[in-house]
Amino acid sequence: MKALIFDCDGVLVDTERDGHRVAFNQAFARQGLSVEWSVAEYAELVKVAGGKERMRHYFNENGWPEGVEDQDAFITTLHADKTSLIMQKIESGELTLRPGVRRLVDEAIAEGMTLAVCSTSNERAVRGVVHTLLGSVREEKFSEILAGDVVSKKKPDPEIYNLAKERLGLRGEECVVVEDSRNGLLAAKGAGMHCIVTTSSYTGEEDFTEAGRVVPELGDDGDIVTLQDLKQLASS
Repeated sequence: MKALIFDCDGVLVDTERDGHRVAFNQAFARQGLSVEWSVAEYAELVKVAGGKERMRHYFNENGWPEGVEDQDAFITTLHADKTSLIMQKIESGELTLRPGVRRLVDEAIAEGMTLAVCSTSNERAVRGVVHTLLGSVREEKFSEILAGDVVSKKKPDPEIYNLAKERLGLRGEECVVVEDSRNGLLAAKGAGMHCIVTTSSYTGEEDFTEAGRVVPELGDDGDIVTLQDLKQLASS
């Protein structure tokens, strides 16, 4: 094992239900749209990777607002507004790191392990999470933060993890990924990487058959996941 790679939403921070969903609804309201995604509805929508893709899927299924002529521009404007809203939540401290993340990052830094983030979320939001919640000193230890439209195909396609291998100069089997969803798991495995799943508020019932291990959280007390555990996973 030479690299530890994290997804962002649901792994570093459990953002989807009370973060991104709320920010989407606020963005819709600011545009005067009569759209509000419930917790249950968003549980299905979150299966579509990528915020812009998620909105496009919803409007394709339910109809586009009257007067929208340029769908791409409409989605881009909504997503930019939603990103600003989620950034406010991150920077205000409303959203916090999941248990065990800071500890595991520190273990990896202490051993000189390569660190990276691979996320389908907006790059500004992902970098905001790393910078604000992990701090600038830890942020500097991340070799790559790959997010948003850096790739053309979102998870479960392995493109973002294949790009990580290329950027880091590593083979898939030298990398361990921490994911929270089946889409993320399939992307990591498709790139030949080992993967541990830490379930989040929306993913507990998904199929994680291919995962090396499934846990409710990385943990700070009791039954925790250590860097040594991940090394053993990579060598098995």
